[in-house]
Amino acid sequence: MTRKTTVIAAMLLAMSLPGAGFSAVNVPSLTEAAGRYAITSGSRIAFAVDQVGGGGIKGKFGKFSGTFNLKAGDLTHSMVNFDLKPESVSTGQDRIDAFLRSGAVFDSGHFETISFRSERVEQTGPDSARITGTLTAKGHSSSEVFDVKLTSWSGRRIGFNVSGKIFRSRYAMDVGTPIYSNVVQFDMVIEGERN
Repeated sequence: MTRKTTVIAAMLLAMSLPGAGFSAVNVPSLTEAAGRYAITSGSRIAFAVDQVGGGGIKGKFGKFSGTFNLKAGDLTHSMVNFDLKPESVSTGQDRIDAFLRSGAVFDSGHFETISFRSERVEQTGPDSARITGTLTAKGHSSSEVFDVKLTSWSGRRIGFNVSGKIFRSRYAMDVGTPIYSNVVQFDMVIEGERN
């Protein structure tokens, strides 16, 4: 098994973040890392939407779950599944939170879950990868891409930094453009625990 395959396998295992360097000595082999992992509550899902003239909206989601399943020796059958509850959005401002939950944006009363299902992974560096999959929100689905950087591995837990940019208009959530950017920037710290 090549080192390239090993690194890709390690990155597929979760969708996690923050970013210290990750030495090659700590990169698990595919056999070591194989298995099913659950995304832990220690993860963080943050987002930002810029505003013309500065400012904008920054927030996070408090309720989310997911799993990733790494198949030993066969990355093509490995999977990442992630769900978040838009009702759990928090910006620190009640008025903005209520607006984001409303029918104008998430419509969380009718659409309780935003989901991501991976389709492929490609290595972009010695400890980084790009994951492509289908994001479904507010009854709309579109292909999206997230950049992943491996940040930790302890045998039972693995961590990643995940970032990506999504166009709100793909999901009928582009209210307020062009004053507010059509682009939502995601910055996620994901930790997975083997179960």
